[in-house]
Amino acid sequence: MTARRWRLAGPWLLLLIVAAATMWLRYGLIEASAIGQQCAGAHSPSWCIGRQWLVLGFLHDVYGIAALIAVAAALCSKRTWLAWLATALGVFALQLYCVETGALAFLIGSLRLSRLQAANVGGTPAEQNRQRQQHVQTQP
Repeated sequence: MTARRWRLAGPWLLLLIVAAATMWLRYGLIEASAIGQQCAGAHSPSWCIGRQWLVLGFLHDVYGIAALIAVAAALCSKRTWLAWLATALGVFALQLYCVETGALAFLIGSLRLSRLQAANVGGTPAEQNRQRQQHVQTQP
């Protein structure tokens, strides 16, 4: 692949890594019954506090709200990293039980990321078509 294609595919590959890491958090740390029993005991390990904060985060829809704030920031600016952050937080929120807000953030963030990437490559498809129509050919 050329460098340009890697540059375009890079954010999407990172999103796959975020999704895989979030799935590990959900199924390996939060939903695992053995870990739940271990953290429920009186002498639980110190990392159980982090697990408890993760659970409190999705109980109060913190991840979905953070994703929507990132979406608002991405829509107000033309920075690709903000659109990627909104999409990544949407994936994180979707995996950690904030389905409605996470899905909305993922959808808007990914559309914004695609639009910004298209603008960085050479304009939107409508602009590219407009440029072709302005050229006059001498022979049909």
